[in-house]
Amino acid sequence: MSHGEVTLADQRCPKEHSDTPYDGSVSLDPQNPSGRPTPASPESRGAVSARRRELQRRRRRRLYPMIVVVALVLALVGYQFARPKNSTAAGATTSTVPHSTTTTTVPVANAYVPPNVAPVVSPHYAGEGVWSKRDAWAKGPAPVYFTSFRPFKGEPTVYAYAAWMRNATTDVALYPGYKGPGPSKLNRGPEEVPATGRGRLLATFNSGFYEADSPAGFYTHGTLYFPMVKGDATVVQYTNGKVDVISWPGGAPPANINMARQNLHLLVSGGKPTPSVANGYLWGSTLHGVPAVWRSGLGIDKHGNLIYVAAPNMTAASLAAVLVKVGAVRAMQLDINPAWPIYVTYANHGAANPTLDVPNPNQIRTRFLYYSTKDFFALYEKLPGATATPW
Repeated sequence: MSHGEVTLADQRCPKEHSDTPYDGSVSLDPQNPSGRPTPASPESRGAVSARRRELQRRRRRRLYPMIVVVALVLALVGYQFARPKNSTAAGATTSTVPHSTTTTTVPVANAYVPPNVAPVVSPHYAGEGVWSKRDAWAKGPAPVYFTSFRPFKGEPTVYAYAAWMRNATTDVALYPGYKGPGPSKLNRGPEEVPATGRGRLLATFNSGFYEADSPAGFYTHGTLYFPMVKGDATVVQYTNGKVDVISWPGGAPPANINMARQNLHLLVSGGKPTPSVANGYLWGSTLHGVPAVWRSGLGIDKHGNLIYVAAPNMTAASLAAVLVKVGAVRAMQLDINPAWPIYVTYANHGAANPTLDVPNPNQIRTRFLYYSTKDFFALYEKLPGATATPW
């Protein structure tokens, strides 16, 4: 709402007038050759007083509209200065989660930002471990932060890459590819980021193993493509919009689950690597059989926000250590080997100007904007009335 500048000069009172001209409250004696004024008679003074009172009443009646206008103008000006420039500056972003009447309000001034990762290699490079904003076009507090750092003193040439995703203002969706997670007669959906979701697309990233390599549950868009496995590590999004990484308790997805993707067992639990990370054979077949390869993982921090990590030259144990370092309290391994880890953000609406944030030379930044071989995750800006999983 805007308003034009209004000043008192624009609200001038009209000139006062009287139907009976006032003679100055004195009368001239015709017998007085000097023309000096003499007091008027009592009757004349009474008439003058009456006219004076009438003029005062008229003057007040004319002032009333101007006083009202000035008061309204002052109130409007005060409101314009007091109100925020827009809804985000007001300190709140209100989001409606599909399938739920719950709304999430995130005060901008108090919005949580993850702590920077302390460098362990000296000297550290400029910006090492510092979280930087992505998707600056999105409303409200930054939905995605990204950083890179060298996680181990003994390996100063190995870089890890991490993305932190604000749950309160984002929706994470899961899509099958035309091959991954495996063959199915069920409708596979768009097999890419659908056109209906690209206007609020924030990021895309890789999912987990093929079903043939490790049987695991896959549930999205109300369809269970592969049955859930009890005890498997599972990233879930609930119908109230919250996300988590859990050990699956068993059974089919209940009604309050919007999305679930499983892969192996938990890599991190209780803020610590699980004992099984020491056994490399439990964490997938690697290219050429070497233990340290490109690996990716997904964790949840203590505030309920997802954290994605990818790095080359990683074992399961070192990937778990990196996830703990960036604040994961529970985490799972996603895909491994050079062909698969990828994380992309988009600098503008409509999936425009994609950035390959994880500099994997085997990937391209436009992946998932056309038919994808494997299944993948898409992160969307959470908007009132928008579905969590565009299809």
